[in-house]
Amino acid sequence: MLERHRKQQEADRAEWGSAWVETGLVFTREDGSWLHPGKVTDLFERLVAASCLPPIRLHDLRHGAATLMLAADIDIDIDIDIKIVSDTLGHSDTRITRDIYQGVLPHVGKNAAEATARLVPLRREAEAEEAARRAEKARRKAERARKAQAEGEKKSPKAKRKKPNK
Repeated sequence: MLERHRKQQEADRAEWGSAWVETGLVFTREDGSWLHPGKVTDLFERLVAASCLPPIRLHDLRHGAATLMLAADIDIDIDIDIKIVSDTLGHSDTRITRDIYQGVLPHVGKNAAEATARLVPLRREAEAEEAARRAEKARRKAERARKAQAEGEKKSPKAKRKKPNK
């Protein structure tokens, strides 16, 4: 759809020649000059209603696209730098993009935290091996105790009762 619109603008530019007003905008009048954003919004709302789509604002498309670009960077390991997203949105500073969009999808934050955690070793290797040995020893001891109990044996000896001193 945008490709078709761009081609129409190119045809209009050729038709208007030197009278064409170069604004670099997507939505323009037929001579390329600035078109009031309210007109675009009104048209978009009519198109959404005519298509029986749920209510959505034109700006929601921009917000959704930015959010999905940032989510793609984390979820499917496409390397999309925050600067690319920021430039696409026309933000003057990447902090604006981060402040508005990076916390939008809860799973994005969760996935980022998990990815970061995977980079940090939980223990040193020797400590991890020792912990694994202790866990295995405890598991075997518990298994022996269960078997002994099942056989009716008591694993621990009875405590001897002390006689009172007279």
